[in-house]
Amino acid sequence: MSTPAASETDTDTYDRSVWRTKGSPLVPVARTGPLSGETVAVKDLFAVAGEPIGAGNPAFLAQARSEPANAPAVQALLDAGAEITGISQTDEFALSLAGTNGHYGTPPNPAAPGRIPGGSSNGSAAAVALGEVSIGLGTDTGGSIRVPAAYQGLWGIRPTHGLVPIAGVHPLAQSFDTVGWLTRTPELLAEVAEVLVPRPKKIVPSAPSALGGMGTTGSIPTVPKGPLAWEADKQLDRLRIAPSLAELADSELAEALGGLVARLEQLNGETAEKLLGPEPQILEYWLDEAFQKVQVFEAWANNGDWISRHWEAMTPEVAARYAKAAEVTAEQAAAGRELLGTARETIRSWVADGVLALPSAASAAPTVEEAEAGSERSTQVRRRNLLLTCVAGLSGLPAVNVPITTAAGLPGGVSLIGPAGSDKALIRYAARLAGEQ
Repeated sequence: MSTPAASETDTDTYDRSVWRTKGSPLVPVARTGPLSGETVAVKDLFAVAGEPIGAGNPAFLAQARSEPANAPAVQALLDAGAEITGISQTDEFALSLAGTNGHYGTPPNPAAPGRIPGGSSNGSAAAVALGEVSIGLGTDTGGSIRVPAAYQGLWGIRPTHGLVPIAGVHPLAQSFDTVGWLTRTPELLAEVAEVLVPRPKKIVPSAPSALGGMGTTGSIPTVPKGPLAWEADKQLDRLRIAPSLAELADSELAEALGGLVARLEQLNGETAEKLLGPEPQILEYWLDEAFQKVQVFEAWANNGDWISRHWEAMTPEVAARYAKAAEVTAEQAAAGRELLGTARETIRSWVADGVLALPSAASAAPTVEEAEAGSERSTQVRRRNLLLTCVAGLSGLPAVNVPITTAAGLPGGVSLIGPAGSDKALIRYAARLAGEQ
């Protein structure tokens, strides 16, 4: 276990809605390296040696044993010279996009006070936005890096599925789980990519592995074969936009997207290509019958055994989602995986070797009161968010959130989606905008 004195000393000096535990630092610098001087908030899904994984649930945390070793992503950051400041809060079992934590409280959104931070990497995002750390390590399954990044004006990336090792991370749904990170600058986003994204090689499936004393990761589906991971200086092809996707966002976000696309067109010296698809009904079908069927089936396989014995320890909102997940059959999940293959190939054909731009979230962050009250609008916003974020999830492609500002002065985000393996080149492409905004 990490040194008790560090956590006890800091008990009254950190926000429990942001941090599960925090040290001075929690895990000291291992050596000097390219990330020397950087500090990290680690989402409470990652194995940190000597600490249990809590997955956003106090009862689960109380029963979890200490992890014997760091997750590969955590170890890579330490080996690169970063220090681990603490373990940040997450939405319960990572099955949320709001960041309103019924157990620990809703973290602040310093970029938009009074509004939700976005989840489920909400603690890591808030720690970065507050300036308490420079790097937020998190996961993105259905938008849990991109939505908090958009809501809080941060840079963030959901990598190519299967490219960054997911071992040592408590799973939600392995068909879509990725290790992602958030920063305040595109330069640091790129520096972290140099550490976490492997040198160019074929993307291969991960093997199942035991996890943290609370069971195994379950059956991990085959990761689709991908191309070589790209070098950062490889050029991306033409910019593409899909008007039907932009229409899913509020008008102020659509206008901001248009402004960013115009700057990209100016930088690239060419007009963005407009895609005819997707038809709204097709995207709805893919979300409901492929993405969500597979996601919740795997979520129940990973967490259902514990949850079924501890319903009383769950918040009502997340418990309701898991209750529905328990009803999804293996046959429905198999049909969903088959449809997933069709959706993946179709979306990859849209992107090709270029970049697809779309809103990262359907609106600016809702107010805390609106989200916690479970209003009809917050339900609609979640649905539209998922319709946007599932594009990268279904395709397994990397997506970089570029912060934007609406006419009302609220933070928002545009996702730039690139070809499989283009993560470093995509960050470099996005970073060109930093001086133009």
